[in-house]
Amino acid sequence: MADAKVQYLANWLDNKTADSLYELFQRELDWSEGLIKIFGKTVKIPRLQAWYGDAGTDYEYSGVKMSPLPWQDDLHKLKVKCERQCGSSFNSVLANFYRYGKDSMGMHSDNEPELGPEPIIASVSLGEARNFDFKHKVNGEKFRLPLEHGSLLIMSGKTQKYWQHGIAKTKKQIEPRLNFTFRKIMV
Repeated sequence: MADAKVQYLANWLDNKTADSLYELFQRELDWSEGLIKIFGKTVKIPRLQAWYGDAGTDYEYSGVKMSPLPWQDDLHKLKVKCERQCGSSFNSVLANFYRYGKDSMGMHSDNEPELGPEPIIASVSLGEARNFDFKHKVNGEKFRLPLEHGSLLIMSGKTQKYWQHGIAKTKKQIEPRLNFTFRKIMV
């Protein structure tokens, strides 16, 4: 992919650890169904979300402002593991719970000013594999990557400047998926 720095690590977590965290996080995280404005209309966000992080790491996108919940112990341990893999520090995570195929994430870039000019995003996937779609903002090039249970996707460099990414809806009967995008908010 031109203009991008993307690394995909399948089986980053062994199956036993991935299965355990999948069950634990479904039960223990403070999931909520928020509202978002799209083209001037307020609608339900098509997935459940939770925002965890250090104090002061408020985050806003598409008119949704989130204040962090304090780190859950196992989520903090996962953050530290991501930091070691990426050689970077993170102070927050957006957790997404895709309950079924109709849950999705529209095409977007994580390019909010508080993330800095070349953010590092570490994305851990648990549960059912879902296709992660990339689209180049200038030339329209597309790339699809299935994100498997226990995998880690790292996006860095100019990826957010030149590419959008998202999770499309599907009509297939699929199992739930959890995703955790660790990031550093500049405070």
